[in-house]
Amino acid sequence: MSFPSWLTWALLPVYIFEGLRARANSLRLSPAPGPQFGAVSGQGQAINLLVIGDSSVAGVGLDHTTNGLTCKMAHKIAEVTGQPVKWRAAGSNSATSSQIRDVVVPNLPHADYTHIYISIGFNDLKNFRSGKAWKKGFGELIYALRTKYPHARIYWSNLMSPMNVPALSWALGAVLEPRRQMINRVGTQLCHERGAIAISVTPGITAEGFCEDGIHAEPIGNQHWVDHVVSELVQGNLLGLEDQNEVEDKQDQMDGAL
Repeated sequence: MSFPSWLTWALLPVYIFEGLRARANSLRLSPAPGPQFGAVSGQGQAINLLVIGDSSVAGVGLDHTTNGLTCKMAHKIAEVTGQPVKWRAAGSNSATSSQIRDVVVPNLPHADYTHIYISIGFNDLKNFRSGKAWKKGFGELIYALRTKYPHARIYWSNLMSPMNVPALSWALGAVLEPRRQMINRVGTQLCHERGAIAISVTPGITAEGFCEDGIHAEPIGNQHWVDHVVSELVQGNLLGLEDQNEVEDKQDQMDGAL
């Protein structure tokens, strides 16, 4: 049974107690070693993918970045489209939406990214940030990315339930669940308003999909996540590759006429 997110402030003592207990029992894992950029071969116009966000993008808990969210997403997109994919991961451990907006985005190079996937929101959730703070941080993050990369398609996934995260107790998950629903509702609305695409919650990630810390995704969890995201983009015709190819054809025609 759910209730309005603002009522969770009444359960702040439960959140503090359970949160401190979870932190005391948690493992501190490092970001994955390996390159933060790469390429997957294919035919035709290259897709230039940027994946930006929190520790899921940094590959915390993984043995190598090739098992991370970004590399797996690049390979999946190349598999379903047949096109080459250049990829770049920009992940920061424990980052919130406002930290990505203020620290990461300004330090990214100006590049010709065609697609940007944002993994953000879980730290805003677990840090008990207000709806107002989330709206400002995430909304302005979309604005910042849209301004810096005006030709890119931008995507963000709704958060899965904290009650399915093994490291969180049932009580802590129950307190955070209404706030998760608020984050998804506000985040989806901001995507609609600011030119991004909201993707549905990735279903069916079980405890086997998490690293030993019970927070971050194992390679199998990342693959499940990527399969859902790319499948939804392909089925909804949301990759925009037809538009990209049309622009390329027109450019070729113009070059040929000169």
